[in-house]
Order: sequence, then C-alpha cells, then structure tokens
Amino acid sequence: MDILLFVFLFWVTLNILVSIFIARRADLDSFQKGAQVTMVWLIPLIAAVGLWLFHRSIDDNRRGGGPIGGGPNDSVGGM
Repeated sequence: MDILLFVFLFWVTLNILVSIFIARRADLDSFQKGAQVTMVWLIPLIAAVGLWLFHRSIDDNRRGGGPIGGGPNDSVGGM
C-alpha cells in the first residue's frame, strides 16, 4: 500500500509541476495552455514527461551565443 501511495503522490506532484510550467509559458495562447494542461491530466505520465521534454527542447534551441565564426576573433584569418 505504501508503494501505491508513493506512486500516486509522485504522479500528482509531476502533473502539478508540469501544469505550472505550461501555464507560465509566454509563447503559448491560452487555448494551447488549456489543451496541454488537459492532456497532462488525462494522459498522466506520458503527456507530462513528453510535453515537458518538448518545451525544454524548444527552450534549449532558443538559447545560444551570438553569431558563429567570423569577426575580429576569427582564428583562421591571415596576418
């Protein structure tokens, strides 16, 4: 019985965290947020982890430095 309680609490905690994560995103419309939060609660573990990884991968692609190569620090340039 303790294992079932642990699994249930883990599932609820994960769904709450992912729901908050989705609700705070600025790049989604309110309809998209509602649809994705509904998916998280209707398809418990797969949707929660899947949507979290999807949005995390989008955030990873946005971050980054400046332009690649060139400029005054180019190590290939001649003297």
